[in-house]
Formats: sequence, structure tokens, C-alpha cells
Amino acid sequence: MAELEAVAMETSALETVFIKELVKQWRAQDTHGSWEGKSNETLLAPYIITKEQRREIPIIGDPDPETMWRIELFYNAVGLAIERRTGVMVSPMMKMSHEGFGRLILTGGRLIAVNRHLRDVHRFGFESLEKLAAEGSKLVEAGVEMIEKYPEVAKYG
Repeated sequence: MAELEAVAMETSALETVFIKELVKQWRAQDTHGSWEGKSNETLLAPYIITKEQRREIPIIGDPDPETMWRIELFYNAVGLAIERRTGVMVSPMMKMSHEGFGRLILTGGRLIAVNRHLRDVHRFGFESLEKLAAEGSKLVEAGVEMIEKYPEVAKYG
């Protein structure tokens, strides 16, 4: 019974607008077709980090390029999901120190739709697919809300 509930939760997470955009981002990066046969769950697996795995990652360390790439794809997907909902082109800007601290903003016109301070990015990940979907969806909703609140700033850049 619990296994069926877990499968249902995972399936519903895969159906969120954010996860669909994130999968599109990953598939768009596959210029040689090497991921064509891989499932969406397999593509998203690098975002899933258990508490035990997180503990194994050293506190001090520089984020590797693959981790930075995953973060960029995550926030690109947030931006595209916002763009689809609002019709406002959203652009990400990320500034990161070599130690894994920084800031990411998603702008629409002159409006900062999403503003995130990032820290310990070398540990970037989520405990489950559901938590990945929830966090991405939360950011999408926040960005849409901001654009709807200030449309004159967002639409005229």
C-alpha cells in the first residue's frame, strides 16, 4: 500500500509544470542523443540527495561544474515555467563565489521576479522527487505572483 502511494506521489510530481520544464531543459542539452533512451526519473536523479549523501559531502569545498550546471538548469526551468504562465520573458542571472555562495535572480523586464541567496551549492539537491517538484513549483508561483502584482514593471524593460 505504501509503495503504491509512493509511486502515485512520484507520478504526480512528474506531472507538474516545473518538472516538465526541467526535463525539457535536460533533454535540450543532449546534443548527441545519448539520453534519448533514459527515463525522466533517471535524468532528474542527480537532484535527489538523501540526508546521508548530503552528510558525506564536505562542508568546505568548491562546487564542481556539473553541480553548477544542474543549478542553472533548475532555475532556467523555473524561469521558463514563469514565462509560460505570464507571457513575460524571464532571464536568470547568477553570481557565485568559488566557495559556493552567491545569488540568483530571475528578471522579467525591470522586475526581479525571483531573488534567491544561495549557499553551500555543492550540496544542492532535494530529498525526493516530490520535494524537487514542490520547491520548483513554489518558486514559479512566487515569480508569477510578483509579475502579476507589478505587470507594468515586468512587461516594459
